[in-house]
Amino acid sequence: MKKKTVEDMDVRGRRVIVRVDFNVPLEEGGKIADDSRIKGALSTIRYLLDNGAKVILMSHLGRPKGKVSEGLRLAPVAKRLGELLGRPVKTTSDCIGAEAKRVCGELNAGEVVLLENLRFHKEETANDADFAKELASYADLYVNDAFGTCHRAHASTEGIAKHLPAAAGFLVAKEIEYFDKVTKDPEKPYVAILGGAKVSDKIEVIRNLSDKVDAILIGGAMAYTFLKSKGICIGRSKLEEDKVELARDLLIKAEEKKIKFLLPVDHVVSDRIDAEARAEISDTDIPPDKIGLDIGPGTIKTFKEVLGGAKTVVWNGPVGFFELEQFKKGTEELANFLAVSGATTVIGGGDTAAAVNKLGLADRMSHISTGGGASLEYLEGKELPGIAALNDK
Repeated sequence: MKKKTVEDMDVRGRRVIVRVDFNVPLEEGGKIADDSRIKGALSTIRYLLDNGAKVILMSHLGRPKGKVSEGLRLAPVAKRLGELLGRPVKTTSDCIGAEAKRVCGELNAGEVVLLENLRFHKEETANDADFAKELASYADLYVNDAFGTCHRAHASTEGIAKHLPAAAGFLVAKEIEYFDKVTKDPEKPYVAILGGAKVSDKIEVIRNLSDKVDAILIGGAMAYTFLKSKGICIGRSKLEEDKVELARDLLIKAEEKKIKFLLPVDHVVSDRIDAEARAEISDTDIPPDKIGLDIGPGTIKTFKEVLGGAKTVVWNGPVGFFELEQFKKGTEELANFLAVSGATTVIGGGDTAAAVNKLGLADRMSHISTGGGASLEYLEGKELPGIAALNDK
């Protein structure tokens, strides 16, 4: 990896400011519903503490839109982090200002402070130069371990790196390693599974991967726009009418490049989307009154045949409406198949990661991304500002 990591820094006795992603879901009364993002940052935090650093953490939580929101304070996160670390975590009432400066300045080696929600200030998302400079003034070194925000040029991800030596934390380093592997040097045969709701969300991913993959398997609601472009009846399934021509064009280009571009050959359909909906199997043409909500058994079989020979698989987007029991089989079967396939499996963040986690298969995949938007942009071949800002080795 060409970017510096936290292990390339001499952190002993230094104040290290770390951008973490503690944007956790909160329940009523400020209770943390899922602490996996806090746990994801522990290896970097523990490394810094074990090596005698003074650790300053910063994160956003929710969308306060540049104003203080009492329900989005980071105190519950600091409490949970303290429990996981087995040591107290200091807090500040604001992420900048006299108090933050004092607390950061008085830190001893092995101590941790979590600054208050960055997005209480509109300057954070505006990548305001003075805001970034003030955050930088509290520390000697900067570490980015928040991959989920690396596709945004914010003060805490891009601006601050102009003022301090900057490196990747362990979580971000792992993301770079795996996404570089699937975008720059994949072991062949290489297969991409693309699902989710919209073709428009995956256009650039398809274009970028078309020069690298041997096969693209399309599922999810986006498949129906492709099927419509081939003149296939899709019933009342989700359709991006303005993307039908584009879908046809992508199919033609895949054929020219001799890439297998597989669409569903059968479907799990229903007349409505709810927990009581009755699921039926439909062949390629979906009846006019039905909605396609998952790939059918024939498609699952075909997809598995292609995946069986793969050495590298990248998967972004579920292949069905997996949130409902009767429409999760396609996603479940593919996930179970990949878990024992032996291939390098990289799961894009967001809904795909949620599905794999829900199925209890997270530890059977090579890598599950912590950033939905960031992983998508990486697969599109874009340079992520938060990563570009880090120092090269």
